Amino acid sequence: MSFILNIDTASEKAHVSFAENGKILHSLSSESQKEHASFLQSAIEQLIKITGIKLAAVDAVAVTAGPGSYTGLRVGMASAKGLCYALKKPLITMGTLEVLTASALKLFMNEGDEAYFYCPMMDARRMEVFTAIYKKDLSAQLPPCAMILDEFSFEKELLNSKIYFFGTGAQKWKLICKSANAIFKTASIDPESMCRLSNTLFTENKFTELAYSEPLYLKEFQTVIKN
Repeated sequence: MSFILNIDTASEKAHVSFAENGKILHSLSSESQKEHASFLQSAIEQLIKITGIKLAAVDAVAVTAGPGSYTGLRVGMASAKGLCYALKKPLITMGTLEVLTASALKLFMNEGDEAYFYCPMMDARRMEVFTAIYKKDLSAQLPPCAMILDEFSFEKELLNSKIYFFGTGAQKWKLICKSANAIFKTASIDPESMCRLSNTLFTENKFTELAYSEPLYLKEFQTVIKN
């Protein structure tokens, strides 16, 4: 039995939800990336009013830990840690690319066989993406990394395997990819998939120590100075 507050502010669209045993009770979202900070706290308050459930009733707080938007990751992680500390509840952290892949599997896992791989891509500006490669069981063939794309990217992986590419960074890879084994799909983080994954981690007691929890940035924060 689990009752979890799920928080995702890592990408363009933010989600906050209450879930029981992996099933969403209610979810709120925002598509304005610049407003994730203001959205998060008000959304949690709205969830409490709408459902009548108090924060003290949650068994854990789950958050996407990265990679993703630098500011979004800090907002989500800080809020999740603060709530866990105040409520004395455990923290569950999940890789953003893993949650994106779980969401994609929900959409098209029946289209390919067990040998197919799944490659989420999050846009990291210019020709760079945050990416990884997973099997259907979400085991990582290529751990999350920041990658600058060129025509030789994934050359070895695509030689003998079909790979699904999806996410906000997949389109620019599609423009230069020449492999017939590359399959391009549309997918984004689905709150239901996140809730199922956080519930699985909860039942397996896979929690993150508050003192050692931090966002997975994968690359240093950079600012752009305009002349």
